[in-house]
Amino acid sequence: MLLVPIVSVMAGSMATAWLPLIAGTPLLPPLGLMMLLAWRLMRPGMWPAWIGLPLGLFDDLFNGQPFGSSGLIWSLAMISIELIDLRGVWRDHLRDWLIAALLVMLALLAGLGISALAQPTPEVGIIIPQILLSALLYPLAVRLCSHLDAWRLAT
Repeated sequence: MLLVPIVSVMAGSMATAWLPLIAGTPLLPPLGLMMLLAWRLMRPGMWPAWIGLPLGLFDDLFNGQPFGSSGLIWSLAMISIELIDLRGVWRDHLRDWLIAALLVMLALLAGLGISALAQPTPEVGIIIPQILLSALLYPLAVRLCSHLDAWRLAT
């Protein structure tokens, strides 16, 4: 039961490879990152800050980015959430949603910047639909994590 959160993040990372969707522009949200953020914001003391590195490296196997980019980006996202928690700011669902949407947007922009180091990159506007869809689907990731957490704690 301790592996349920980790397996759910890994399944989110693999989900984009399973879905039979062909698009000319990036559209699918980073489901693994959204699951990681949902678990971290829902259960603050469950994971250490370094968990972003191995889960991000696993995500790199499926997302097509240069290896290590998600490991770096996810680690920075986890560290930024730790810094927010150190400030002692009271959070509710809307603030968690705003934090997650901001971190996903920054992660997608950083991924675009990292991929620009290896090849000519398209303009930033190409990932705006992906950013908007990610922000809108974050509550669904939280709901899925809460159901998995209730199942995990019940057994």
